[in-house]
Amino acid sequence: MNAPRKSRTFKSGNSVALRLPKSLGIEAGVEMTVREEKGRFIVEPVAAEPRKIDLTGIAGSIPWLKPLTSEDREFEERELDWEGKLLKRE
Repeated sequence: MNAPRKSRTFKSGNSVALRLPKSLGIEAGVEMTVREEKGRFIVEPVAAEPRKIDLTGIAGSIPWLKPLTSEDREFEERELDWEGKLLKRE
C-alpha cells in the first residue's frame, strides 16, 4: 500500500475543494465519486461507459450497405450440437 499523502481543503466558489497530488497519477478532468463511509471519505473514479463507434462519417462511402429489414433479422431456431453427436466420423 502506498504511503499516505497530506492535502488541505480550500474554498472554490461556494464549494470546498481538495487538490490531489500529481504523484497519484490521476489525470485532470476525471469524473470522481465521493462517498462517506464510517466517518471517512472515499474518492473513486467513475467507471467509464463503453465507447460507441460513430459510423456516420463513413456511411456515405459505402452506399451498398443498407440496414437490415425486420424480415432479414429473423432466423430459424435450431438445436445446437454441443457434444458433436451429429459430426460425420469415419
